[in-house]
Amino acid sequence: MSRFLIAASTLGARCAITLACAALVSMTGVEAWQVYGRYVLNQSPSWTEPVALLLMSTAGMLGAAVGVRAEAHFGFPLAVHLAPPRVRRALEILASLVILVIGCTLAGWGGVLLLDGWEIAMAGVPLPQGLWFLPVCLGGALIALFSVERLIAARSPVVEVTAAAVPVER
Repeated sequence: MSRFLIAASTLGARCAITLACAALVSMTGVEAWQVYGRYVLNQSPSWTEPVALLLMSTAGMLGAAVGVRAEAHFGFPLAVHLAPPRVRRALEILASLVILVIGCTLAGWGGVLLLDGWEIAMAGVPLPQGLWFLPVCLGGALIALFSVERLIAARSPVVEVTAAAVPVER
């Protein structure tokens, strides 16, 4: 079970970082078109701002999820590393549980808001307003998945997941 979870997490992290990078590159193109339209064509396109914000939200939420897997999120590493082994393990489990609750909350409420706003059109672009919450929902689900992976790793000393397990292509 834990090997399957690690494989699923690795695939999820790889897909998330790929989508986050694609969103950032796309956002750059959308913003370039915004500048071109405003200053060269003298007619600012209305769709660029909502699309850029959606792409930025996507990159931020998916990047945050990968940051959770890499343990690059906010924490108190000095306090944890100076603690005795039993206390250290308890603190790591507590941190993973807090992250799990946050991820589940983001995924759950993101899903509720996604469905609630699906019938409403976004201003300036013919897309459903609920789409704003898709990155929150997906990012929260990935955060929850990665925290479960951390909980299993904390429970079993044989399975150790390090930041090096996050795929980074160069």
